[in-house]
Amino acid sequence: MKWQEVRQLYPDRFVKMQILKSHIENQTRFVEDVAVIQAFEDELSATRELVRSKDDVLVYHTGKEQIEIGIKPLFGFRGNYDKHRI
Repeated sequence: MKWQEVRQLYPDRFVKMQILKSHIENQTRFVEDVAVIQAFEDELSATRELVRSKDDVLVYHTGKEQIEIGIKPLFGFRGNYDKHRI
């Protein structure tokens, strides 16, 4: 389902959904197609579900024109790690 359709079906509500199709441009993920899992009446319930969400499941408010997710680069340890060597 396209985001515009979700916005029409669930105006001014939080919606839990599975991302089906998206693309990345300039460190931003733009979501194109979703499957709605649940709609929420209040922000507290939506926040609880957002905290429990994993992978490509997210909670978003239909007041937004489009779904944009900022991507932060992950910086980590490079090289070999030997826990016995201090």
